Amino acid sequence: MPPLTSPRSDRVKAVRALSRRSVRLRTGRFLAEGPQAVREAVRHRPAEVVDVYLTAQAATRHPDLVRDAVAAGLPLHEVTDEVLAALVDTQAPQGLVAVCRVPEPTLDDVLARSPRLLVLLSNVRDPGNAGTVIRGADAAGADAVLVSDASVDVHAPKVVRSTAGSLFHLPVVTGLPVEATIDRLRAAGIRVLAADGAGSTLLPDVDLRPAHAWVMGNEAWGLPEEVRERCDLVVRVPIHGLAESLNLAMAATLCLYASAGAR
Repeated sequence: MPPLTSPRSDRVKAVRALSRRSVRLRTGRFLAEGPQAVREAVRHRPAEVVDVYLTAQAATRHPDLVRDAVAAGLPLHEVTDEVLAALVDTQAPQGLVAVCRVPEPTLDDVLARSPRLLVLLSNVRDPGNAGTVIRGADAAGADAVLVSDASVDVHAPKVVRSTAGSLFHLPVVTGLPVEATIDRLRAAGIRVLAADGAGSTLLPDVDLRPAHAWVMGNEAWGLPEEVRERCDLVVRVPIHGLAESLNLAMAATLCLYASAGAR
């Protein structure tokens, strides 16, 4: 097809609108931006990719991605630099964006696979933290990421970018009530570990060989007492220097890699 050249076209406006949560909820679609995110979507979730938009320069720079998209039968739309800038909300777009369907895995789907390692995000509001935890869970070999109904929208552009493609590698179940989810996990025989600076048990002292789920709390106030009491154990990462605390993403990565080492 001829290149899209008008930044004010209805198609461009419809794609750009996916930056808003209300539009994502209404349409069931979201944006994956940049070569890494688009490549992983095309390779690992092609059935969820609706359209791929790319500049001529990006097509030349990433021929493998173009080949994979063509092999999967995905619609490719060449756009000008001006149109690409109008499609996304970043200051320096990288030449590629894909419109994807929002997947709908459920907690039942996850539990049916007898998971060994999970992470549950409770009231996590920062997009960068949420995306980094998803990326860390992917790297550590977790079976899924569970996200509470009070947490950030994981399909928001900033979260998708910060996952660096990991959003397309493992199930991410959203909209979960925290306390009811913890009860479901425990009923399924999964040990639930709260990661919190108030914990009396140190991370190196925990037996991480049985199936378990890490519960990670809000960046500012951590986990509320009622959530900690519902968990099997409250664990803290030891701090040997003068740092007051670790940020959420760093603590989650340490916990997940301790779990991976135990496995």
